[in-house]
Amino acid sequence: MRLLIMTQLMVTLIGLWLSLVPSLQGLELPVEVTLGGRSGAYAVADWKRDWPGCAFEDGVKEGHVRLMEEAGVRWLRVGFVPGQIGPEKGGAGWRWPIGRQEAAELRYTLRFGRDFDFVKGGKLPGLCGGPENVSGGRPANGANGFSARLMWRREGRGEAYVYHKHQPEKYGESFAFPSDFRFPTGQAIRVRIAVWMNTPGSRDGRLRVWIALPGQAEQAVVVRDDLEWRSAATFGVDGLYFETFHGGNDPSWAPQRSCHADFADLQVVRP
Repeated sequence: MRLLIMTQLMVTLIGLWLSLVPSLQGLELPVEVTLGGRSGAYAVADWKRDWPGCAFEDGVKEGHVRLMEEAGVRWLRVGFVPGQIGPEKGGAGWRWPIGRQEAAELRYTLRFGRDFDFVKGGKLPGLCGGPENVSGGRPANGANGFSARLMWRREGRGEAYVYHKHQPEKYGESFAFPSDFRFPTGQAIRVRIAVWMNTPGSRDGRLRVWIALPGQAEQAVVVRDDLEWRSAATFGVDGLYFETFHGGNDPSWAPQRSCHADFADLQVVRP
């Protein structure tokens, strides 16, 4: 009898735990980030309300994030600190669980400040998956996860910055946007990045990035059909990887002046 009661209790507790962990439930897409609260400083309590379930956060308690509203649009403004790199000291970053998906597309609006200091480059939001946080020089090996973010580069150039099983270097692999592409400053840009998981054992995973610049038609800037995100079907796309900072892994990437980037209309849909 005691064993039966203990078994029933364990089943109940496991079921409760699963109900509280979105990344294990295969949430129904689309999901959208709803930015609530008043304009001004974006406190940890505000962040927890708008981004429930994150395992870590950088830059919020440090005061790098503010909430703004313009013409009915709510923006997260991330400030970048002169002389600093990385999300905690010089930007912001967290991983928001979206449920395990075989394919997902992140959409958002991006606006660099008019006096943005591009320096050598920095990170922009993307998608990720797997049991570990695969970035920052922790290579993907097919079992620990993947990440697919965007980067700005010198003079506003762009690229997809990806950690995948066959990445050639410790610090991921870069897929450059067309050579004539430049991120503008002071203007809203529409971004879409989509990932399709590979068949285990095959290099048939896909990555797409589309950018709509002001006054221009949307263009596909990255098209890849040869990626191996995983070795076995033990994980999928399960996170919106909101991360933005200057870097790079040394101070030469740091901005020399205060600058910011704004983000709005974040949502994850089926591609």
